[in-house]
Amino acid sequence: MDDYSHDYLLDKRVKIFQPLNGYRASTDAVILSSMVGKIKKGDSILDVGSGTGAISLCIASRFSQMQPMITGLELQPELAELSNLSAQANNFDSFLKYINCDIKNKPQEIKNCSFNHVITNPPYSQSDMPSPNKSKALAHNHNNFSLKGWIEFCIKMIAPLGHFYIINRAEAIDEILSSIHGKLGHIEIIPLFSKQGQEAKRVIIRAQKDNHTPTQIHSGLIIHEQNGEYTPNAHKILRVGLSFDEL
Repeated sequence: MDDYSHDYLLDKRVKIFQPLNGYRASTDAVILSSMVGKIKKGDSILDVGSGTGAISLCIASRFSQMQPMITGLELQPELAELSNLSAQANNFDSFLKYINCDIKNKPQEIKNCSFNHVITNPPYSQSDMPSPNKSKALAHNHNNFSLKGWIEFCIKMIAPLGHFYIINRAEAIDEILSSIHGKLGHIEIIPLFSKQGQEAKRVIIRAQKDNHTPTQIHSGLIIHEQNGEYTPNAHKILRVGLSFDEL
């Protein structure tokens, strides 16, 4: 695979290889990774629809001393291949691996109810105008995609008292909440705003299995100042590498 770039995340602490003309990670992935605030020794983490691996690479960097077992599932073989190269380049490959598969036909090694943390940045919308780039179109507008079905798969993977993290467009919040209703609790809703005064374009939802704490709506995270620079809190996540809970 020759047509890929050598890029960096978290202020050049994480190397990532990405297609020159395909799907590439955005700030959404790094912000979502920051929602994993704590892990315990021996925890396992599943990144569903891992793309170029940005989410799990950032998590691996933050928790490298604990070396949790992290697995990424990715439909596009070239992205899974690049992600494994990225894991090797960062010396994460002893505890981070990516598997090329369709979640509708997951490998036997991926067991139900076996992951302490399940995190996902799923395709956004089948109704949007697809990109002319095949890789981008598949990542953002996956054919025959069901957000409800995707979330149901993720929930099946979560161990008792395990945690779930998802980012999507703000208009998907009804479908997300409907899909997790009665299955997960301790729901936290974190709106993401591009700039102050604008409507939230993205929303992150965190939840936990077997926890019935009432739903909480956070004030959210503003990404950019009016001049385009990162806000102090966004800088702490995207450059310093802090978790959302450390802000």
